[in-house]
Amino acid sequence: MAHIEFLDETMRDGQQSLWGMRMQAGMALPIAPVIDRVGYRVVDLTGSSLFEVLIRHCRENPWEGLDLLVAAMPGSTIRGGMRSNASVTFGVTPDALMDVWMRRLCVHGCRSFWIYDVLFNIDKTHRLAKVAKEFGAEVAGAIMFTLSPVHTDDYYADKADRLSASSDIDTLLLYDTGGVLEPDRMRTLVPAIMAKARGKPIEFHSNNLLGASGRAYVEAIKLGIRILHTACGPMANGPSVPSVEVMTRNVEHLGHSHNIDRSLLPEIAEHFERVAAAAGFPTGVPQEYDLFSVRHQIPGGMMGTLKAQLAQHEMAERLDDVLEETGRVRQELGYPGMATPFSQLVGTLAVLNIVTGERYSVIPDEVIQYAGGHYGEPVAPIDEDVLDRIMAAPRAREVLAEPPEQPTVEELRRRHDTGDDDELILRALVPAADLDRMRAAGPVKRDFPILSTPELEHVRKLMALSTSKYVELETATLSVSLRRAG
Repeated sequence: MAHIEFLDETMRDGQQSLWGMRMQAGMALPIAPVIDRVGYRVVDLTGSSLFEVLIRHCRENPWEGLDLLVAAMPGSTIRGGMRSNASVTFGVTPDALMDVWMRRLCVHGCRSFWIYDVLFNIDKTHRLAKVAKEFGAEVAGAIMFTLSPVHTDDYYADKADRLSASSDIDTLLLYDTGGVLEPDRMRTLVPAIMAKARGKPIEFHSNNLLGASGRAYVEAIKLGIRILHTACGPMANGPSVPSVEVMTRNVEHLGHSHNIDRSLLPEIAEHFERVAAAAGFPTGVPQEYDLFSVRHQIPGGMMGTLKAQLAQHEMAERLDDVLEETGRVRQELGYPGMATPFSQLVGTLAVLNIVTGERYSVIPDEVIQYAGGHYGEPVAPIDEDVLDRIMAAPRAREVLAEPPEQPTVEELRRRHDTGDDDELILRALVPAADLDRMRAAGPVKRDFPILSTPELEHVRKLMALSTSKYVELETATLSVSLRRAG
């Protein structure tokens, strides 16, 4: 019998994948003390992309919200995440600013981190891990999984070997953004990674886009993985990870143990169901198994972006064409892994190819930077004809003449006119106008107006007494249909 540990993704990957990173602190704060008691190994909570969205779209100070949530979960180890060379979604961030970002997250209470880089700039991962160790934090070095002819077991075993070589890396995180890692491949890949992991534990994260990640988690347990990433029911499945409710039950059926207090899970699920209903956010539902997803490997969070881009051009009906083009573009660009920033880079280029009707007639600056090695060395050579088109773009000469800079932290403080490193991070993330609008909105709200009326409270009481899955209520002013949580 083995002991399986669970890492909670409800408030990070769950809301990122399902709610577009728009979970405000007040949406989770009332239930955070309950989450604190569940028994999770780690609670994943934040990252730079979430900061950016909170400022731009929610007008909320992410530092203030983070402090409130951390204070509400004093018994939990809180995790933050970062790309090794960027705190801004598409850019390449100076090393000095990345080090500040790591230190400030630690100061604000994070004591666990996952650090990833789709192109595996491992030296930068190791540098950031060393910074985290200044605060005694745990660090997971991420192995971002994707399918391609060049992403072989040997390829990933080499990355596991190089990542685990640093004593500052505590665990390796096998991270499957597209949910395409199936049991047959796991039976060769996981042992290959473990053989090079120097005995360090392996975490497993798989977004359930194909509806097969639950089966992959069971296989992972059989292969010796002991740390699984899950989310509470409403924030699980679809583009999110499998649910903690089902996976703890699966663990028990396999005869293994865990620390999760299952009696607390219904209250957490009900809370997020009610927040989703009040905010108009979706909850996760299982996906049908669709092999087309294996070809394009677009992560769930990116799918909404593609649909929005096509809608802007009144071409929503061309989504399948864009997804087909995405697979083709990815191959031509040397099979970059489909995670930030390359899922966005490849997907946007595919949209442009379809919308313009002429492939590679419009080349975004980020594609030129990628081809020029600004993000790191591509996994495989870029198609020669495509590379010629990229380098012939009108902006190519100008973009390539400005490689990523490496100013000191003192220079960055002068540039952004602040000696406050929390403020430095915010000013580096977004324009001043966004920060002004955030501050004008006032302090972070500590609660969220969950949909509640006397009628609905009456319905909830009826549901508590009934075995029926649905209760419908109609009045002159209200028509609702409620589904029992879970």
